[in-house]
Amino acid sequence: MSAEIFSKVHGVLAALQAEKIENAVDLEAFRIKYVGSKNEIKALFGEIKNVDNDRKKEFGQLLNDVKQEAEEKYESYSVTLEKNVNSRVVSDMDLSAPCQPVSTGSRHPVSVVMNRIINIFERIGFTVAEEREIEDDWHNFTAMNTPEDHPARDMQDTFYLKDSTSELLRTHTSSVQARIMTSQKPPIRIIAPGRVYRNETISSRSHCQFHQVEGLYIDKGVSFADMKQTLLYFAREMYGPQTNIRLRPSFFPFTEPSAEMDVFWGLNNDDDYRITKGTGWLEILGCGMVDPNVLINCGIDPEEYSGFAFGMGIERQAMLQFKITDIRQLFENDTRFLKQFSGVI
Repeated sequence: MSAEIFSKVHGVLAALQAEKIENAVDLEAFRIKYVGSKNEIKALFGEIKNVDNDRKKEFGQLLNDVKQEAEEKYESYSVTLEKNVNSRVVSDMDLSAPCQPVSTGSRHPVSVVMNRIINIFERIGFTVAEEREIEDDWHNFTAMNTPEDHPARDMQDTFYLKDSTSELLRTHTSSVQARIMTSQKPPIRIIAPGRVYRNETISSRSHCQFHQVEGLYIDKGVSFADMKQTLLYFAREMYGPQTNIRLRPSFFPFTEPSAEMDVFWGLNNDDDYRITKGTGWLEILGCGMVDPNVLINCGIDPEEYSGFAFGMGIERQAMLQFKITDIRQLFENDTRFLKQFSGVI
């Protein structure tokens, strides 16, 4: 009986050694027959009960050798066939043909302008402060001396969260100033760049989301002259060393006195006449001395400290610098539009 079983094993061994594997189909057939979960070798292990006791060890060793040889042959041919496939792929390729160009990305014009502004103010000691975009009413409005009946609080201007009258998408980065003033002691010298939201009709000139950079300087003895000189430095770094500015009286709830700052853009061509409405002057930002009520709201003594604040829209700056006529292009992620700024830093 044992001789017959041993003969069967040797027959399987001879068969697997004689198998010819020339392609993936042959290899898969070999795997199913000798290596798969229901292979012929596995079935032979059940015959060990019919082998004489003094030959069981010999039988087990023989089966293990057959199993190992089947697995090694399968692995060897798997590697060989894979190499052959890869070599055929390479041989079919024209290695002398020029490669397809890899297109490089570019900085978004809003990022370019924002980084320029940040770098200018960092050179004179301002640090970047960032905060949440979902704000509460107190930091966004009340701390900034915005009256309860101010139109900016209405639903037509502000995105409030669903079922909430106190949580909203911030309408300006002044809320960052409020959080800094309530958590840090003067001196404070920060700029707050970031995205803001207002419930406005989207058009070529306005959008429901845009970016701002606001600045704040609080210390002892800060004056309107300090603000003017700081903004003059910014304008000349941003637009050129010969740039002139002017400050026009204005009103903001959180500054007193308040002003709008214009730069002299010039009247060199039709575009200059159009964007400056024929005056040569172009409004760039709003500014003013921090209202004492804002300081009190944030726990700072207005008798000891004073300061100034300013804010500007980044999209407006980008549209001016790159002659972009439609603000919507800045939010559409059209690669044809963005490729124009490749290489701009």
